[in-house]
Amino acid sequence: MEKKDIRLKSDSGSIRESSSRILKDLENYNIGDKAAFEIKLCVEEAVRNAIVHGNKSDSKRLVRIIYWVEEGALNIEIEDEGSGFDHRSVKDPTKEENLLRNSGRGVYLIKKLMDKVEYNEKGNKISMSKKIRR
Repeated sequence: MEKKDIRLKSDSGSIRESSSRILKDLENYNIGDKAAFEIKLCVEEAVRNAIVHGNKSDSKRLVRIIYWVEEGALNIEIEDEGSGFDHRSVKDPTKEENLLRNSGRGVYLIKKLMDKVEYNEKGNKISMSKKIRR
């Protein structure tokens, strides 16, 4: 698959649109329901984080999504126009002292469900990949 590029306004209505477009492009890959659910969840969580935390829900700011399939893996990059964050500072939501916190679960889920997750130095771009079968 060639690289696809989506640009979304920082509007919560854009969240589902992004995952739907990616999953539609993956229809020929026979990825299965479990992988489709995990991809949908991770894309929507990363886009939500980019809109809400990165771009502060400023509709003038965009979220850019680039995705492609290469060597049996779906690769997704999601970047916002915000100042970034330190992903290492996100507390583990499975530890008892963090169970009732309202944040951190999305980053945790993405790291658990995707095969590879990286952030750029600034912290405003997440790159993630998941093995899929054809």
